[in-house]
Amino acid sequence: MTYRTDRIEALLDEGVRNKVYPGAVWAVGDASGIHAHGTTGVLDPDKPNAPMRPDTVFDAASLTKILAVWSSVGALWEEGKLDLDSPLGEFWMEVDGHPLAAVTARQLLTHTAGVPLRAQLKNLYGTDPQDIRDGVLHEALHRPPGEAVEYTDRAALILGYLAEHLSGQPLDQLATERTWLPLCMNSTRFGPLPAEAVPRCAPTELDPDTNTHLKGTAHDFSARLLGGVCGIAGTFTVLDDLARFLRYMLDGSAFPERAGFGPAWAAASLTVQTGSLAPTRGLFWHPAPGTDPADDIWVHYGFTGTGMWISPRLQRWAVLLTNKLYYTRDRQPLTEVRNAFRSFVFD
Repeated sequence: MTYRTDRIEALLDEGVRNKVYPGAVWAVGDASGIHAHGTTGVLDPDKPNAPMRPDTVFDAASLTKILAVWSSVGALWEEGKLDLDSPLGEFWMEVDGHPLAAVTARQLLTHTAGVPLRAQLKNLYGTDPQDIRDGVLHEALHRPPGEAVEYTDRAALILGYLAEHLSGQPLDQLATERTWLPLCMNSTRFGPLPAEAVPRCAPTELDPDTNTHLKGTAHDFSARLLGGVCGIAGTFTVLDDLARFLRYMLDGSAFPERAGFGPAWAAASLTVQTGSLAPTRGLFWHPAPGTDPADDIWVHYGFTGTGMWISPRLQRWAVLLTNKLYYTRDRQPLTEVRNAFRSFVFD
C-alpha cells in the first residue's frame, strides 16, 4: 500500500493546532485489516491531559445512514424483500395514496426522490413519534422524482421507516442483529450511551439548555427528538468497528459470520446510479470530492466531523474521526483536511 503516514500525521496535527477539531483518530487498511493508524489531540479541550484514544467513541452523525439504514436496506434487498425500483405505494400501505407512493427506494438511496430538503420535524409535526412518522410519510414532494440529485436527511429517515416495515423490527434492533453483531461491531449502538461509556465519548456541540457540550447524546436534533434512534443519525461508534465494516465490504470471506448484506449490495452501491444527473451518486455513497467516478473512491461523511472512504479498485479503505463540531459548524476547514487526507491515502 502506497501512502505516507508522516504526511497524514502532519496534516492532522496541524488541524489540532488550528482548532479545526480538538482531536482525531484515523486508520487506513484493506480487507485483511488495519495497516496504519494514529491519534492526535485531546478528547476534550476542557481536560487537556486526556488524549484522544484509538477507542474513543464518536457521535457518528450521518454515518448512521450507512451503518444502520444502508446496511439494513441491503439485507432486505438481498433477501428479495425489497425491489428498489417498485413504487413504494405498491407494497407499503402507509404511503399508498400519498405523494411518496410514486417514489422508489432507489430514488431515496440516490437522493433523487424529490422529498423535502430539510427535516424540520418538530416545527412541522410536533414531538409525538407517530405524528412525525405520519407527517414524513404523507408529506408533499419538493419536486418530481428522478428530476435532480439533492441531498436530504429525509431519504434516510424514510428508508429507516421502510426497513422497519419490511422487517417488523425497530431500526436499532434490525441493524444490531443483521450487521453489528455478525461483524463483531461491539461498540456501535444508537444513543443515548449508557453512563459507563460516556467518559470515552468525544464531546460535540455546546448544548444551550445545559451549557455543556453534548457527550453520549446525539448531536442531531431529529435523532434526539425520536428518542435517539432514527435513520438520519444517532449511532455512536469506534474506529475498530468501522474498520471491520469496511473490511467486510471489500471482502466478507474473511469473517466467520456473514452480515445481512453482502458483496452484491456493496458492488451495486459503489457504482454510479444517477445516470447523467449531477452530482454523481451511488446508493447513499458518493465519489470522493476531487476524484472522478472512474477513480472508484467512495465516501460518506457525518456532520459531527466523521468520515469513511472505500475503494474496491484499490482494495483500500480509510477512516477519519473528529469532533470538529466542538468548535464550529463551519465546514470549510475540515473539508480541506478531509480532501488532503483522502489524497494522501489514495493518490
